[in-house]
Amino acid sequence: MRGGASRMKIRFQEFDPYRFSFEKDPVLVLDEFWSPQERTYFQDAMQRSTWKALADMPETSRNFPNCGNWLKAEIGELERRVFLDRLALPCIMDYIESFPNVKQRHVTSSYYTYVAGDCLSLHADTDTRYSSDPRGLEAEKRLAMVTYLHDEWLPDWAGELIIYESKQDREGKQVFEVSYCIPPQPGSLVLFTVPRLHRVCRVDPLAGDHKRLSIAGWFMTEH
Repeated sequence: MRGGASRMKIRFQEFDPYRFSFEKDPVLVLDEFWSPQERTYFQDAMQRSTWKALADMPETSRNFPNCGNWLKAEIGELERRVFLDRLALPCIMDYIESFPNVKQRHVTSSYYTYVAGDCLSLHADTDTRYSSDPRGLEAEKRLAMVTYLHDEWLPDWAGELIIYESKQDREGKQVFEVSYCIPPQPGSLVLFTVPRLHRVCRVDPLAGDHKRLSIAGWFMTEH
């Protein structure tokens, strides 16, 4: 990893959420976060969901042109509770509470399906359009998360999460260096601090009919 970047990658069963700090390790990868049975639970829920294609989301498709036509669906209330209960980790709570003058805290999350040809172009999650507060408080994204629910994923199928570090070269031009390349390992969870430049690589045609299934979203604060 370049530029002194730090990442922890560990099996969930071996992870100590009381000792981990996002201040020290801004990117966390937890392998085997979900068991095969738990993945099946969410897969069944995804089958019952109502999906919307990227082409049917005008603002999002303008922000992410030429990114295929991936699908998004809302998570049911029961599945959302199961998901958030598993994510109630002390290290997450400690990081969220480290910000001053927090008025509200909330989590956004949705299902996503990527197939061959789908990707997500470079962005940093810096927009503030997800506030639920009627007083108009701006929501600040603090932690981004994605967890993978498919049962199989091969390296040839691509779809990796790439995280970049922005620098300036000797001529003062902005350049991007890869800090992390994280494959969509079945059952894994990825968390990283925001803002952080990242993208999702285009799923390769070699994936055939295989789908990259995930839940993604943010932990947010309002001030």
